[in-house]
Order: sequence, then C-alpha cells, then structure tokens
Amino acid sequence: MPFKSIGERKQMTPLIPLIKKVLPSMVELRRHFHAYPEPGFQEYETSKKISGILEKISGIEMQTNMAETGIVAILGRRKSGPCVALRADMDALPIPEMTGKPYASKNVKYMHACGHDGHMACLVGAVLVLAEIQDELQGPVKFIFQPAEECGGGARKMCDQGVLSHPEVEAIFGLHVHHGRNLQLGGVGVCSRSAMAGSGNFRIEIHGKGGHAAYPHLCKDPVFIGMQVGIALQAIVSRFTNPVDSAVITVSKFHAGTAVNIIPDTSVLEGTFRSLSPRVLKQIAKQIETTACRTARMFGADADVIIHDGYPVLVNHIRSTTVFKKVAEQVVPPALLKLDFPPLMGCEDFAYYAEKIPATFWFLGIRPPDVSSYPPCHHPSFDFNDDALAAGIQMHCEIARQFVRFW
Repeated sequence: MPFKSIGERKQMTPLIPLIKKVLPSMVELRRHFHAYPEPGFQEYETSKKISGILEKISGIEMQTNMAETGIVAILGRRKSGPCVALRADMDALPIPEMTGKPYASKNVKYMHACGHDGHMACLVGAVLVLAEIQDELQGPVKFIFQPAEECGGGARKMCDQGVLSHPEVEAIFGLHVHHGRNLQLGGVGVCSRSAMAGSGNFRIEIHGKGGHAAYPHLCKDPVFIGMQVGIALQAIVSRFTNPVDSAVITVSKFHAGTAVNIIPDTSVLEGTFRSLSPRVLKQIAKQIETTACRTARMFGADADVIIHDGYPVLVNHIRSTTVFKKVAEQVVPPALLKLDFPPLMGCEDFAYYAEKIPATFWFLGIRPPDVSSYPPCHHPSFDFNDDALAAGIQMHCEIARQFVRFW
C-alpha cells in the first residue's frame, strides 16, 4: 500500500489515486522484466520495452543507447529550478532461477535475483505519475535507466557519457530492495553516511615445487602454502585493521593440482575484500600483497599478487540525505521509517554518481511482517515483492516534486 497522502495539506495533487491507476500495469511490467532478464550491456529488449512506454508520455524528452542500452528521460526541462535525478538499474544476474513462479525467467542462464525488475517498474511508474502533475514540478526531473550495475560499472560509463549534464543534475537518488527483518514490507531505510561498501578483488598465484605426494619433504607444496596464505589473510581484518572499521576479506576460489598423488607446482587463490572506508580499502589492498608474499617466502615459495579495484564506497551526501529524510518523514509511517539504517557490505555502482554530485541511496523493504524468512538477493529463489511497488513509486514521486522545496 502507498503511504499517507500529503496532497490536501500541502495543496498538491494527492498521489495515491494516481499510483493506484498505474499500479496494475506496473505489476504486469515488473513480471515481464522478470520473465525476460538480460545481462549487463545487453539489456536491448528491456531498454526497448521501457522506451516504448516513455515515448508515449506527453512532455517527456528521451535519449536512448547511452552506455549501449541506457535511457535518460527528462520531464520539465525548461523549468527554472534545480534538476534532480532518479535512477534504476536494468541488468540481471547469471543465475538459473528456482522460484517456480509462473513468470519465472525464460532465459535459463539469467534471472532478476537482485530486484532490478522492481527498481525499473518503480521508476517507470513514477514517470507516469509525475507526467500527470508536471505543473507541480519546480525543476527538471531526470530519470536514469542504467545498464550493467552488477559487474560492468554501467554507472561510470553513463557518467562518462554525460548523464549528469544537460541539464546539470544537482542531486541524484536511487533505491534498492531489502529483504531483511529490520525493514518490513513497504518500509523505507536510509543510511546517514556510508551506505554500501567499496570493494576490490585479488588473485594470488603461489609458485612452489611439485613432486610425488608420498615425498612432500622434497617439494615446496603450493597447496599447503596456499592454505597458510588463506588463513594469514584473515589476520589482516583481525589484527591489522582497527576494530571499529568494517572490513571483509573472502577467499572464494582455490585451484590447484590435477591428481591425488601429485603435488603441483602452483596454486591459485582468488577472492574479494570490502570496507566502508576508502582509506581502509587501500590499506587492505597493500596488506594482502605483503601478507601473501611473506607467507609464501616463509615456506620457500614465491607469490605473485594482482589486485583489481572494484566499486568505490557508496557514501550518502549529507545535503541530499537531509532532503530525503524530510520527504520521507512526511509520507512514511514512523513504524516503517528507519532514518539511521545500518550500512551493507555489498557493493553498488551508484557510488560513481555519489563521487561526482550529492547522492542518496535508500532501501525499500519487501519482506511481509508475517514471513519468518525471505530469500536474499543473489539467491536463485529470490523474487521482488509486487506489494512494495506502490511505496517505491510514491517515494520517487515525492522526492521529485518536493526536491526544490527542501534543497
């Protein structure tokens, strides 16, 4: 259900009747997106579906094919107030679906396991509603449908191609679904500063000396040494990082050997590291290399370490987050509103927008209060809850039409 209407009190058009009008078609649209998922930078049919809806809206300007499949639509370009942007991501994940829903993915290699189908439907619904009240907008509203959030850094490419210009965007807002107990269905949460972790990836190749498994003393066993490296990496978090700083190091791949009676020459460890602090991210990257090389040398082997930067830390800007909180306090019931939501250790390329302009990333609850467990994002049984669509649409709309008032 949508939140309380502020139309009469603020002499603005009540949104709830307009949301109810578009809601059935947005449920249908969301399920269409879910049934036909596409990976990053390949969201061609998804983009075509969205642009086909938007091009029929009076007063809207639209640019397609940004960063391959991205769309930027603008309402009220000629309005004199500052421009605000709302963003949704479009890509799916390479996960075979296990929901058993009638609208389950027809592309067996991919599914919308992170709620992007719901993100798109919320934003399309917001465009349709705001188009009905364009005269109440005091500045331009830019709607960004972005490709490749999951692994391609689509936000960075959209920024490189000028998505925040013409007109210049003063602040940007984006939502993400949340399945946890601390945010029930329709609830809204926002972090005061860091919202999502920054990340990096590593590859460590241990070069030892192989031989017969019966004579390990004649070898420099890279499997054993690799295990010691994996254990030693955890000390970076427990003994080299300030306990008040959040940090995660995970070894998620370990490859070595071809037979049970042969000690190989090499082993390879790969994984990821995360933190809510840019400073800590840099420290961890340096320490991973130092720890791996010194541990390998201790056992007579060598280590080659490659570090790849991931997404930056997503930090909510004080000014834009203040705007968001003031809007949310007007429409969201107190029991459903979390104004100091705890940050998550997952990553989000919305951080690239936040590096350039004031940005606020917020969370929309999808777990019903009577449900004890809900499949998490990136799980093959995950599905967006259509009952959250109305709340997402309303928050988008209220941010857009009240932005100038609080900015």
